[in-house]
Amino acid sequence: MSTHRIKPGKAPKLHKIDTAGTPDWSQGREAGEARALELNTELEALQELLYAEGKHRVLVVLQAMDTGGKDGVIRQVFEGVNPIGVRVASFKQPSTLELSHNYLWRYFAQLPKRGEIVIFNRSHYESVLVERVHEIAPKKVWKRRYDHITGMEQALADEGTTIVKFFLHISKAEQKLRLQARLDDKEKLWKFAVGDIAEREHWGEYMEAYEEAIERTSSDDAPWYVIPADKKWYRDLVISQIIVDTLKGLSMAYPKPASGLDSVVIPD
Repeated sequence: MSTHRIKPGKAPKLHKIDTAGTPDWSQGREAGEARALELNTELEALQELLYAEGKHRVLVVLQAMDTGGKDGVIRQVFEGVNPIGVRVASFKQPSTLELSHNYLWRYFAQLPKRGEIVIFNRSHYESVLVERVHEIAPKKVWKRRYDHITGMEQALADEGTTIVKFFLHISKAEQKLRLQARLDDKEKLWKFAVGDIAEREHWGEYMEAYEEAIERTSSDDAPWYVIPADKKWYRDLVISQIIVDTLKGLSMAYPKPASGLDSVVIPD
């Protein structure tokens, strides 16, 4: 799925990416959903192996505009994995305690330990997205944060953390449909926030912020993938394949069993 991987130093032209496209799949939705189920089975086995071996740490970063599908990816892609080895860290508006620390502090506290996959639902990138668009931090401050972020991620990678970052790219028109669907569904109405409408007014500014953030921070050890996400089934298929390929690339193996187990007899 290298089609969606952004090379280091390359700025993605988000307005040129077809958010409803399926460039890595030509067999249609039904076959795509079937393949995603196969990948989910593979992911379950690989996650068990990751946990059993206890050597590698895996960080999955999910970023998107409102309604972009972060929760959906977590539900669908990671369905059935053993929760003992997979954890979701969701970052909302910083608390008073978090604001009293360095802006990266709250993210360090949630990083994966050996044998664990941690999924960041929003992430340290909010510091160069929301804080940039809404001028919460001045330009001279958020500009230098790209170097902070790349330095942090490189340090994590050097110490054994595998990082994959996904921007779930939907169109503004698709977001409108999804926001309306929330308004029309009583069971989803709780997810609707009036502030989501106000954020739409900053769509162009957010696209510029994402382009620069991805350009400045995609690296060989912490790559960004821009995923066309209007079609949920394709989004889940591509992300599943990338994560499965990433875990396979770790060349993991189960620990050797203790000696003498062949002579163990389980008593009645």
